[in-house]
Amino acid sequence: GMSTLYGHNSELAVSEGQDVSKGQVIAYAGSTGNSTGPHVHFEVRISGDPVDPMGYL
Repeated sequence: GMSTLYGHNSELAVSEGQDVSKGQVIAYAGSTGNSTGPHVHFEVRISGDPVDPMGYL
């Protein structure tokens, strides 16, 4: 299956496994962890393997 990861958030607006809708706020960008400024780290994985996320933006 497909999974997504969103990192460095300052606050989460949904819970893991929760269904979400297009346009729904799921998190707020932050600067947590080893970060040099506020941003969102976004990953898409298919069957656990990372894929280019551009087609999902």
